[in-house]
Amino acid sequence: MARDYYELLGVSRDSSKEDIKRAYRRLARKYHPDVNKEPEAEELFKEINRAYEVLSDPQVKARYDQFGEAGVGGAAAGAGFQDLGDMGGFADIFESFFTNFGGAAAGGRRRSGPVRGDDLRFDLKLNFLDAVFGGEKQIRISHLEVCDVCRGSGAREGSGPTNCPTCGGAGQVRRATRTPFGSFTQLTICPTCNGAGEVIEDFCDNCGGEGQVQTNKKLRITVPPGVDSGTRLRVSGEGDAGRRSGPSGDLYVYLFIEPDREFQRDGIDILSEVSVSYLQAILGAHILVNTVDGEEELTVPTGSQPGTVLRLEGKGVPKLGNPVARGDHLITLVVEIPTRTSAEERELLHQLAELRGESTDKGGGRFLGGLFR
Repeated sequence: MARDYYELLGVSRDSSKEDIKRAYRRLARKYHPDVNKEPEAEELFKEINRAYEVLSDPQVKARYDQFGEAGVGGAAAGAGFQDLGDMGGFADIFESFFTNFGGAAAGGRRRSGPVRGDDLRFDLKLNFLDAVFGGEKQIRISHLEVCDVCRGSGAREGSGPTNCPTCGGAGQVRRATRTPFGSFTQLTICPTCNGAGEVIEDFCDNCGGEGQVQTNKKLRITVPPGVDSGTRLRVSGEGDAGRRSGPSGDLYVYLFIEPDREFQRDGIDILSEVSVSYLQAILGAHILVNTVDGEEELTVPTGSQPGTVLRLEGKGVPKLGNPVARGDHLITLVVEIPTRTSAEERELLHQLAELRGESTDKGGGRFLGGLFR
C-alpha cells in the first residue's frame, strides 16, 4: 500500500506550494543516494520525488486529494521531472551539498593555497653504547628545498604564473549533466592546472618549473639516552619543502640498535654472563666484571650455583626521558669445571671427597662423571 504523500513529505494538506517545496528540498538532500548510503535511502528518495511530483502540480494535487493514488496514476509521469525546474532543479541541491562539505558553490573560485611538504623517514643504526648513553650523530639526507632562483614560483626570473585558460583561475571546471531526475552540475579539478588556478608559461631554468630542487644536506641530531630499536625521533621542518609558501614537512629518524657481543637488553636492564671457577663458586670471591660504565667489582657469594643471577644496581640503561633513573645490570654466573687437573690437584680433591664422605675413582685417576683424567 502506497504511503500518504503528505505524510511522506511531512506537510499538512493545506500547506502552501513553498512549504511543500522546502520540505522536499530538505528530504532530497537527506536521502539522496550520493549522500545517504543506507540501503533504504534510494527507495525512499524515489518515493519522495514521486510525492513532490504530485503535490507540486495544483491540478494533479487536486485529483490526489479527491481520489488518492488512483486519481494520479500515470498523470504525474506525463509531467516527468520537468516540474523540478520551478525549484531550481537538482543543481541547487548539489550546490548546497558541495558548499556544506567544503566544495565550491556555483560561480565560486577555488584557488589552492599553501601546501605542506611531505614528511621524510631516515633509518639510523646505533651501537649498543650509543643507545644507552645517547649523544650527537651526524646524518646526511636528501630532501626538497625551495628553489633559491625563483623562490618557489617555478617561473623564470622576471615572469610569473598566469591565470589558467581552462578554468579562468577557479581551479575547477563545471560540467552539467541532464538525467531523468533533473540537471546535475559536477565540479572537478581542472586538468590543466591541477587545481592551482594558475599556469606557468616560462619555466625557471634551475628547477624546471617545480619551484623545488633536490638537495643533499648534513644534519646533527641529538640522540637521547635510553633509546631502543623502534624509537622515532622527530626533526621539525627538515622534510620536503612545501609548495606555494607552505611549511616544510618533518624528518622522522627511526633508530635500530645493533646487537652487542657481550651485553643484551631487557627493557632498561642489561644482561650478561661471567665465568667463575668451581672453587670461586664454592668459596666465594670478589671479581671484576665489564659493565657499560667500565669495570666494576662483583661479589660472588659462597656456594653460588651455576646459573645464579647477581645484580649490580643502577648500572643498566637510563630510562628514556628520565636519564637519572637507570635499570640494573643482571649477571649470570657460568661455573667452569676443569677437564684436566694435575696429580697434586687430584690428590687434594680426593682428600676433600673423603672428608665429605663421597666416593671417587682414585685408582683410575678419573673423577666420577669423566670430569678428571
